[in-house]
Amino acid sequence: MIQEAIELQKGAVARLVETLKSKREVTFRAPTGSGKTRMMADMMQRVLAERRDVVFIVSTLSKGGLAQQNYNVFRRLAESDEMPLLRPWLVSTEASGEERLYIPTDCNVYVLPRDLYKKGGLLMQGTMDGFLYELTMTQRREVWLVRDECHQATNNLDSLKDTYFSKTINFSATPNLRRGQNPDVEITDEEAEQVCLIKHVEPGDDEDGVDAAVEKLVDIKEEYINLLGVHPCLIIQISNKEKAEEEWHTIKNVLDRHPELKWMSIMDKADKCMTNDKVGRLPVSRWKDYARENASTIDVIVFKMVISEGWDIPRACMLYQMRDTKSRQLDEQVMGRVRRNPRLADFERLPETARQLALTAWVWGILPERVRKVHRVRLHYDDIPQEIRVKTTRLRPLTERKGFDIETLLASRKEWDAATSIFQLHSQLSQSEPEVQEMCYDYAKGDIQRWLKFCNNLQAVRREFRNFVCNYEESMEEGAEVSFPLRSMYVDNENYERIRNWVWRRRDNENRFSFDSAAEKEWASILKDLAGETTARYHEGKVDDGDPRYLWGKNYPMGSEIRFQYYDDGLHTSYPDFVMKDKHGRIHIFEVKSVNTVGKQQFDSREYKAKVGALAACYRQCSKVTGQLFYLPVLKGEVWQISRFKDGGEDTLTVEQLEETLK
Repeated sequence: MIQEAIELQKGAVARLVETLKSKREVTFRAPTGSGKTRMMADMMQRVLAERRDVVFIVSTLSKGGLAQQNYNVFRRLAESDEMPLLRPWLVSTEASGEERLYIPTDCNVYVLPRDLYKKGGLLMQGTMDGFLYELTMTQRREVWLVRDECHQATNNLDSLKDTYFSKTINFSATPNLRRGQNPDVEITDEEAEQVCLIKHVEPGDDEDGVDAAVEKLVDIKEEYINLLGVHPCLIIQISNKEKAEEEWHTIKNVLDRHPELKWMSIMDKADKCMTNDKVGRLPVSRWKDYARENASTIDVIVFKMVISEGWDIPRACMLYQMRDTKSRQLDEQVMGRVRRNPRLADFERLPETARQLALTAWVWGILPERVRKVHRVRLHYDDIPQEIRVKTTRLRPLTERKGFDIETLLASRKEWDAATSIFQLHSQLSQSEPEVQEMCYDYAKGDIQRWLKFCNNLQAVRREFRNFVCNYEESMEEGAEVSFPLRSMYVDNENYERIRNWVWRRRDNENRFSFDSAAEKEWASILKDLAGETTARYHEGKVDDGDPRYLWGKNYPMGSEIRFQYYDDGLHTSYPDFVMKDKHGRIHIFEVKSVNTVGKQQFDSREYKAKVGALAACYRQCSKVTGQLFYLPVLKGEVWQISRFKDGGEDTLTVEQLEETLK
């Protein structure tokens, strides 16, 4: 899995756990497909490492088997070395007697389908009260309620808050703001897209009919299978009642013109479900399990509501919505079905064309305002990836340090102290750097005594790791030579600049681009003036190959491989803001900073100095390893102070001096 995605998830969970220390009810928002269930499990694991007396009730929707899905994820993580403190139990009617459900009291994560606790459900017959009373009063344990898909009402469970639940944690891609579910911790869609957790949305024309979506599926099907090893799928949402029949008739006419496509219509009642595939021989209850597999031959799935929530089908890459929901939350949930990355686990090993395919979701008939603000860009011409090449760097893991051997290090340390709590050891390990955790599991290989020995000497290992990785002379090495991705995106905002003379163009050929901050916008204007018109003229074919020219562009994070690893209380990745190739062929890399405040924003000088210091140390060595020039332009008031890193050295420039060096 991509390191940046792991960092994003772990950082969000850390903020969530910290927020829980001071608030009784917390809301966590993350887009569908960003690993919400895994982050939920990580949150519970971290809490249990500190608090063995906590029990979690995970309330889930019954639709789409979401409770079973969550339970399966929790159980898999518990049975692996990743989250061993979880002891999950699925509350199910299959574990019931003649009158009451059976719920053991020796687990610490209970997955509860919401419908079991609705009016008339089995849990309303005294079982739930008795169970919670046993946990809180007899065993003296704290019960924390985790509300998955919290935008859906759970009134019966909510009525128990004051009596039994010490804390409530809300999870959803679409929290209900009218119920006060304002996110305390959030992963934005843009953040999830940038680290390739979810696909970006490619909107279809509002005038297109369903035949356009089917034709697009036919166009990409072979390439999708060959490049990704995944059978793509188009899902079509239709209306209820009288409109549904008319819409289905339209869809069926289109599908009849493509007999090579396999389709499935999944409705709420089994006798209404239809298919032209051999899966029709199986019970309808198994259709969805078959359809979600990457190798499934189902090309088109038609549905009303049944797959809008709680159904993972990463191979679905197209959505055509006929149904007029008039619900922002439902629209977001449905669109989330086609935004999961189908090759997340091995994404970095895919070629560029396969990555672009894996990260695109085609959507017709639904486009929330937030998505409308996203602009897709592509390179001006196909030769740019060959014209501008950037050398990247990476930090080697401790195990690659010359002369280092973990067996030797631990053999020289004292044996495990039996007085140390295994829960404290695991808590300390879970808060360590991911590389140290991975080293632990590689060393232990499932042997508890080796695991204990490693964890008892964890601080010594972490010191070795930090001393090595922070010594860039020893740990930094040159990585791949890369360029801008063929396609990327940015979010529209008020920091506009009109630019023609750079590597990007918008799909609508507009030349207005947005930047993350006012300082970044101003720096883009400076680079635009430095480059002049040569790049634009070159794009138009008006410059001979021998003429000098500049190539420059914003390093949009989505899809970018122009990145550099550094250490700042953990491994991080720097995606510099701008890259320029001057007329002499030199590569210039810029990371823009500002100490100016905007509105009510507070400036933390200590945090700023630490961040800039860490980047400066990284860029100093990067310049030595790669031979490229790195810059940290800092805007203070109206004056730019530019730190330049060249061949391992550092000096300070003004804008005027920078202009002279680029001539």
